[in-house]
Amino acid sequence: MEITQENRRLPVCRLAELEEPAPEARWLVESLWGRAAVGFVAGHPKVGKTWLGLDLALSVATGTRCLDHFEVQDPGEVLVYLAEDHPHTVRERLAGLCQLRGLRIEEVALHVITAPAVRLDIERDRARLIETVAAIRPRLLLLDPLVRLHRRDENHAGEVAELLTYLRDLQRLQDLAVIVVHHLRKNGGGRAGQALRGSGDFHAWIDSGLYLRYQRDRLLLSAEHRHAPGLEGIELRLASSEAGTTHLEVVDSRERAVPIRPEPLSPPDRVVEVLASATRPLTRVELRKRLRMNNQRLGAVLEELQERSLVSRSQQGWLLVEGKDETPKSISKA
Repeated sequence: MEITQENRRLPVCRLAELEEPAPEARWLVESLWGRAAVGFVAGHPKVGKTWLGLDLALSVATGTRCLDHFEVQDPGEVLVYLAEDHPHTVRERLAGLCQLRGLRIEEVALHVITAPAVRLDIERDRARLIETVAAIRPRLLLLDPLVRLHRRDENHAGEVAELLTYLRDLQRLQDLAVIVVHHLRKNGGGRAGQALRGSGDFHAWIDSGLYLRYQRDRLLLSAEHRHAPGLEGIELRLASSEAGTTHLEVVDSRERAVPIRPEPLSPPDRVVEVLASATRPLTRVELRKRLRMNNQRLGAVLEELQERSLVSRSQQGWLLVEGKDETPKSISKA
């Protein structure tokens, strides 16, 4: 292209001239996925990542609620590729979900890539995917799982960045949402997005992220978004219907009464609690036995409580100061 005075500069406009986004354009699936967001559905093996991805895909393709709870705000055509499932398995899974929702599979606007392999690190496959997306113009592209879509080093920031740049370019070029199924590290702690397996670029790239993790025997779903508040602690379970179809469903909080575990008492609170329940002053040796606290730590705690005029020492031992029989909770916040 010939460089002229007009095209030497990048296009700009004043702030007030920028187009205002429509309120309904914020979400693809309300609270779960942004309208044209890229990101991951992630979790450890066998937690239901593919089931969640397919639930999202079917919801967008049909306008039905995801997990029977979350409204679809921008339904449309959907394109999916499940690299680890035979097309027969994909049909079986989706047919079961359609049956559960009372949908006719023939009327579902969902397209399945049936190629035996798609590699996002090979230029030929990249070009074919772009052409396929351009022909179908889906609202959502689901790719499952990332590990089967390339042969790059997921821990190498440069190699990861190239894959993610391609997907971001595809999203912007075709104005669609992209969901990639990925894994969490085995021992990943902290925020779920920071536990994504591989380079830290994965977490930096996402606009929306959904994470499935077990806490004891509970399967919990959390969501994070670049431009909206996230969600925490939505309990799910993988269930079977009377017809034998498998699906993820939200567990009603009334179905499971979760006991509230009291926070552990601080050392000063423990000393006050023991002295409050005693019928006589307690010696330091007796306190050590009841509290199972080492002598040095107990001495420091008793000194702190004595300075606060909460305990006193007599010839018989330690006791609460009269009128200071406060609850452990009030002591810890004093």
